[in-house]
This record gives sequence, structure tokens and C-alpha cells, in this order.
Amino acid sequence: MTDNGAVLPWLVIRQDEGGNRYRVGRYATRAEAERVADRLDTRGSRQLYVVEQVGRGTA
Repeated sequence: MTDNGAVLPWLVIRQDEGGNRYRVGRYATRAEAERVADRLDTRGSRQLYVVEQVGRGTA
């Protein structure tokens, strides 16, 4: 939950070659998070972008 009370249960996570994971952002819907992940993934980098729901394997 953010300061304004909005629930943002969907995360975009960036995983690098070493297995390190970083939260890129939080989103209200899975579709929104997937759009962001897809946009980031097209940059040709070696990072992997995944979408996860808070409370499902995330802290």
C-alpha cells in the first residue's frame, strides 16, 4: 500500500546475470506491470524482467 492508500500488488523485478534481483516498480494491475516489463525487455540488455504479485514469493 502506498501513502495515498492505493494498493499496488504487482511488481516488476529486474534480474541480472549474477542472479541479483531489484524491484523496478509497483503497479495496480498485472497488465500494467507486464506492459512495463515488456517495454524494458526490448532494450536488448542481458537483464531479465519478470512480473510478480506481492505475497507470492516476494518480500
